[in-house]
Amino acid sequence: MTAFPIPRYLAETARRDPGLRDWIAGLPAILADLADRWSLRLGEPFQPGGQCSWTAPVVGPAGAGMVLKVGFRFPGGEERDEAAGLRLWDGNGVVRLYSAEESKSAYALLIERCQPGVSLGQALPEPDQDLVVTGLLRQLWAQPHAAYPFRPLALMCAAWADEFEREYVAAPAPDRIDPGLARAGIALFRALPETAEDRVLLCTDLHGDNILAAQREPWLVIDPKPYTGDPAYDLLQHMLNCEDRLAADPAALANRMADLAGIDAGRVRRWLFARSVQESAGSPRMRQVARRLAPN
Repeated sequence: MTAFPIPRYLAETARRDPGLRDWIAGLPAILADLADRWSLRLGEPFQPGGQCSWTAPVVGPAGAGMVLKVGFRFPGGEERDEAAGLRLWDGNGVVRLYSAEESKSAYALLIERCQPGVSLGQALPEPDQDLVVTGLLRQLWAQPHAAYPFRPLALMCAAWADEFEREYVAAPAPDRIDPGLARAGIALFRALPETAEDRVLLCTDLHGDNILAAQREPWLVIDPKPYTGDPAYDLLQHMLNCEDRLAADPAALANRMADLAGIDAGRVRRWLFARSVQESAGSPRMRQVARRLAPN
């Protein structure tokens, strides 16, 4: 690992995950094989990079600048349908996908490079980010998705709810939210996906660090984790990343995002309450947000 450049976030994850650490040991051979078959010249990986992937600028056979992303495949991982989503969106609000392949332990994507590539989170203040995020989401939601069997949002929510319940039992009492709020929030987290009137192709992890400045369009989405389901869910990650505004007035932030996205504000507030409960273990901020959003 000392001779081979490993991005900081990937190295940090590997220190906690032996499986990922073993996978990184074989990564140079994976990259060499991809570079040979796709005729690529590899650059140094982006820093700090992703937590579970190695991503770097590359030059293709015709001299075109692109990006190679090689990721670790977790069983049932959120990244499973990234290539299918990019292929279906076909550059509409997202980076273009040029090639993709996968094995039991890895997946590889050859994608459009964004220039200048600065992230939305670094470039604009949060209220301006709200406009970009909701505008991009409207583009992504408009794409028909029946041609591919994307997983339903309910599947992800059920898995996260199960994980919360295990963590809640194991957590020290000071790190737990009120039991009544825990029951109400996690029950709502399980139920909301089933009551959605609209079911669209979701990004599920859209925030300022996953939106880059580009030339083809002002902003393009990277690293989607596609599921199908309630569009109101897709507003959550950006709101969770707006920590100061979220803590100051979570309902007002939810109402603003709902208005910009054309979504029912009450539903967005319920989702934010449920997700705050799901994120509350060990987080005083999320417990406070959940208490402020709790239904009467």
